[in-house]
Amino acid sequence: MAIPSKQVKSTTDIGDNRRTQTHIQVRIPQELHEEPVISRLVSHYGVTVIIAAVRVSVNVPEYSCFDLELRGTTSQIESALTYLDELDLEVLHQSTPEEDGW
Repeated sequence: MAIPSKQVKSTTDIGDNRRTQTHIQVRIPQELHEEPVISRLVSHYGVTVIIAAVRVSVNVPEYSCFDLELRGTTSQIESALTYLDELDLEVLHQSTPEEDGW
């Protein structure tokens, strides 16, 4: 599934090296529960991941939903979001700078 427009909020203005953060909700299907999806965001893409919430439904065990805050440079965040897209994960919501008050 395509990720909505990749808007991130910046704290400085130095091209691709500016620090950014974005909030996303990502749905991870049961077949990927044994894969280190979130760990790879950190180790392969260098982003800091803050897990704000996790929802695992007993009634619908086919997936888990994670509310994540991703922090890093613009290029790190974009690469991390591309990785989630390549896994065909559903990103349900992505914050915009206006929503986060930046």
